Amino acid sequence: MNEVEKILAELEKKNYSPIYYLYGEEPFFIDVISDYIERNVLSDDEKAFNQQIVYGKDITIDALIHYAREYPMMAERRVIIVKEAKELNRTIANLEPYVKNPSPTTLLVICYKYGKIDGKTKLAKELNKYVSLESKKLYESDTLKWITKYLKDNNYTITQVASQLLVSFLGIDLGRIANELNKLKIILPKGTEITPSHIEENIGISKDFNVFELQNAIGKKEFPKAMQIIKYFNENQKDNAMPMITENLYQYFKKLFIYSSSIGKADAELAREMGINPFFLKDYKVAAMNYPLKKISFCMEVIKQTDLKSKGVESGSISYYDLLKELIVKIIF
Repeated sequence: MNEVEKILAELEKKNYSPIYYLYGEEPFFIDVISDYIERNVLSDDEKAFNQQIVYGKDITIDALIHYAREYPMMAERRVIIVKEAKELNRTIANLEPYVKNPSPTTLLVICYKYGKIDGKTKLAKELNKYVSLESKKLYESDTLKWITKYLKDNNYTITQVASQLLVSFLGIDLGRIANELNKLKIILPKGTEITPSHIEENIGISKDFNVFELQNAIGKKEFPKAMQIIKYFNENQKDNAMPMITENLYQYFKKLFIYSSSIGKADAELAREMGINPFFLKDYKVAAMNYPLKKISFCMEVIKQTDLKSKGVESGSISYYDLLKELIVKIIF
């Protein structure tokens, strides 16, 4: 059981803490806990007088403490949720007296996304005496595992290719991925194994023309297929932004470099270092035969140059399609 599940389990048992300090670079897990508290701690009738959602940019520390010190009205407790708490950074140290002696009838939830309070401060040390969660960004391999578990918990499964397709297109943004998976859960009956066809039909990510298939075509040096894919990208630029393509290709060659540099390692260890599912090692084995280390380094440099050109650096008037075509030719030949 991970930290998020432990916190949720205690909340379900109604074992409440007076303070919840939720911080870090991954907003999804912060939202999971704060949303649960917002929905479940108080009844609908109790919420009217005892639950407040405030925002860091709109409230002072003095006002926040005042709200937290108020007695509940016709309820056992109050809930104060501070969203965008990072906006309070300049004055948040003034919250220390309250944290040292919090109201036993208030749940104060501090949502400090995309950062954290300096751990050396007295406030941070006091906060860590209560329920705290550092919500870290997941690596790609962890995101793939998360997708599998998220669906399993809701009585669905997903193929490895479909899972990779989602991550290749949406990145490691758990909020976006969860939104798309939730759409599928509405459409598909429980027990369904989600495939690339389901994703194409219901989310709009082509199962044949996507950055994951472009990587495979490049790895196998299948130039005609790679050209077909970038032509599709050119016709659907809104859904295939250049930064997404270059980032995925760069990470692909970075993983290929690790694969080619790691001689004699067991598959499980190698997959872990690359941050991929062992299922896909066979594809990297094929690519490694086509791309020696020197060529891999060259490809990574070319991808970085293409990314810069796409952002207007020494690009002249080159079009989206011509930029991608130039990139594919340099990589494959």
